[in-house]
Amino acid sequence: MGFFFLFLFGILVTGNAYVILRLLQCFPVMPSWGKTIVWGVMFSPIVLFILSFLLSKVGLPYNIVRICHLIGSSWLFFILYMVIGLLLVDLLRIWVSIPYYSSFIILVATLLVLLCGYLNYKSPKINSVDIKLQGKNLSSAMRVVAISDVHLGYGTTNEQLKQFIELTNEQTPDLIIIGGDLIDNSVEPLYQEDMVETLSLLKAPMGVYMVPGNHEYISGIEKCQDLFSSTNIVFLKDSIVILPNGVQIVGRDDRFNNSRSSLQELMNNVNLSSPVIVLDHQPNEVDLVEQLGIDLQFSGHTHRGQVWPISWITDLLFPQSYGYRKWGESHVYVSSGLSLWGPPFRVGTNSELVVLNIASGN
Repeated sequence: MGFFFLFLFGILVTGNAYVILRLLQCFPVMPSWGKTIVWGVMFSPIVLFILSFLLSKVGLPYNIVRICHLIGSSWLFFILYMVIGLLLVDLLRIWVSIPYYSSFIILVATLLVLLCGYLNYKSPKINSVDIKLQGKNLSSAMRVVAISDVHLGYGTTNEQLKQFIELTNEQTPDLIIIGGDLIDNSVEPLYQEDMVETLSLLKAPMGVYMVPGNHEYISGIEKCQDLFSSTNIVFLKDSIVILPNGVQIVGRDDRFNNSRSSLQELMNNVNLSSPVIVLDHQPNEVDLVEQLGIDLQFSGHTHRGQVWPISWITDLLFPQSYGYRKWGESHVYVSSGLSLWGPPFRVGTNSELVVLNIASGN
């Protein structure tokens, strides 16, 4: 894991240097001290990005760490689109003459893309899916709101959380399920900004159930469990609950925990004649749902890549990286997430709240 992050960091530094060199070519007569300032300014967001992780552990004021986080993480996608644009221009130069100011055109285009991505992120979609459970008796239809990847902390604020909860409660759910990564990298900002109290505003007559994601482990799984114990969220970790209507919710521990129970082991403890809903943060084993008799699985984690072209990578990595799909008579929904990790941009993807209307297919 450490090698992987060092590799990504190396790509970031290389891309950053490439962008700086291409922009400086527009100023061939710039003095050395001016170039030094440009290099320093354009590498400072990377320093802020690293600092945001370190500062979050020492209890500095919320807004200071949040600014470091936003500037540093936003720079990641700025560099991504600058590199893509500049590489395309360099390829075109093989066949046609390109004006010297082309780098500024790419700069403006990148800023416009990020602006559109920010506005898109601020407008989450509500996706509704009708689920018919074949061969299972369900006394009455259920309206389930499914949420994933909110990443509360220095990226997603308490004000945004209030908006998300209001949007959730407006759907009048019978049941709320949360597919992990509710917390980002630390529990500290949730206490600093009173997010724990806000989380208790989630309301559903059948309850609110959640499984851990990899970011709950990054934040400290015991600290997260303590936090959720102060809310009305029931934290499921390789455990099963049976609702009053007989629906069984199987909550898997996250794949981050190598010693978690297998899906087969958990399914040995359910009654397959009654409906079974599985919550599993990472959708790595969705191809097993029909074989194991699972009626519905809800997952998140992928964010659908969050921005293009990373969405192409997630499509390759997971059997199902986004949306609704039937595997035989089993149903799977993989959410792109209600919020996101890091920079506040959605390019080619959407933030979403999922409404699952579940009824018997008999």
